[in-house]
Amino acid sequence: MDTATKSHIRDLFYQVKRHSIELRTSSAQERNALLKKMEDWIMSNKTEIHEAVHKDLQKPPLETELTEVFVVLSEIRKARKNLKSWIMPKPAATSITYLGTRAETFYEPKGACLIVAPWNYPFQLAIGPLVSAIAAGNTAIIKPSEFSENTSEIIHKMCNEIFKPEEVSVVLGAVDESQELLSLPFDHIFFTGSPQVGKIVMEAASKHLSSITLELGGKSPTIVDKSANIKDAAQKIAWGKWQNAGQVCIAPDYLFVHEDVKDKLVEELVVQSNKIYGSSDTYGGIINRHHHNRINDLMADAIEKGADIEFGGKSDRANLRFTPTLLSNVSSESRVLEEEIFGPILPLMVYKELNEVIDFINQKPKPLALYVFSRKSSVIEKVKKETSSGMMTINDVVLQFAHPNLPIGGVNNSGIGKAHGHAGFIAFSNEKAVVKQRIGWTMAKSVYPPYSAFKKFMIDFMVKYF
Repeated sequence: MDTATKSHIRDLFYQVKRHSIELRTSSAQERNALLKKMEDWIMSNKTEIHEAVHKDLQKPPLETELTEVFVVLSEIRKARKNLKSWIMPKPAATSITYLGTRAETFYEPKGACLIVAPWNYPFQLAIGPLVSAIAAGNTAIIKPSEFSENTSEIIHKMCNEIFKPEEVSVVLGAVDESQELLSLPFDHIFFTGSPQVGKIVMEAASKHLSSITLELGGKSPTIVDKSANIKDAAQKIAWGKWQNAGQVCIAPDYLFVHEDVKDKLVEELVVQSNKIYGSSDTYGGIINRHHHNRINDLMADAIEKGADIEFGGKSDRANLRFTPTLLSNVSSESRVLEEEIFGPILPLMVYKELNEVIDFINQKPKPLALYVFSRKSSVIEKVKKETSSGMMTINDVVLQFAHPNLPIGGVNNSGIGKAHGHAGFIAFSNEKAVVKQRIGWTMAKSVYPPYSAFKKFMIDFMVKYF
């Protein structure tokens, strides 16, 4: 992988910065043309994308097609279909105190944007935000992950073939390149990654008062109530948890199950896990040796502190594989209940009263996602109202991420700002308030100083009734 020098990075930045000013007047048609080029390139190069992601993550081609290619294409098509209406100024209602004025929200591009992408969904999480940036009329520099270097090269190739350097550029490299990029005064920074690195990005952005979107992670809880359809819940949890070998920021991170249905759920999880991910054709690998060692250490720590392996627990260090694993009797002091697992280990805990679960969740940092399986509306409403999370899905997992009409993102520790679809367009836009006043007499002039008795009456009247 060819990395960029500091001088090259700065040259790229000033190119995209200058060009971002020219793009302020770009039309929906011009932006749509770029999005169409992206769509056509992806459709023509899907096999290369599959191969690159497989080299990085051993991910099955059909999983890549569904979770990387399809998700990005859906973003592009959503933006192309709606872009004309998104960029239209939105009229604002006028109150009597603003009689004679007209007001609107005008959507202008933020400017030069930095997109820092992770390795777990290396294509989707780099190009998805780029779609929103282009739709909003911005320029961008993408910094893909050095850990998924094959996909990073594909992203580099794609952007070189579609865009001019001043429109979109890709910077390859590792920590040094990221630090150099973060030292520059971008107009907006979009970062996807861990809360720990998110804090570093936020601190760097603060030096230039750059706006930010942070798509972070955290420990997403899953609750299985005794009223749930256990087979259905097990099938969905198994699919979502062990997709991409558990390296999913919105995957179920720990599982609470009611004591009455614990044994049945474990049985079904065994069946469904073997059915869905029983072969290498459907199950991927771990990104690198460092991360593989970390997952092994997490399991060893849990077992040392009393956890039992209900199924799985097999580690293949040579081939960077780790089987879907369910742990029970997990100590509250175990690292798997303190750290984001980001791997194929699922700790299971038993509960008797729902309040126990809610108290546990509320004592932790706010999660990116929360999942509840129940047929009781009272249980669902209680969890929804008494917990806080970036997203919540009822009787399923993970699917909310690809919903075309939902704002996707976290809260506090799990993220700042929203993305995807219209929310992504808004994230990369400045919502400029515009007021047009009439010439001559105005309502505002009626309360200009000097303050007479009549003007005092007018102000008192406004304060009281408007």
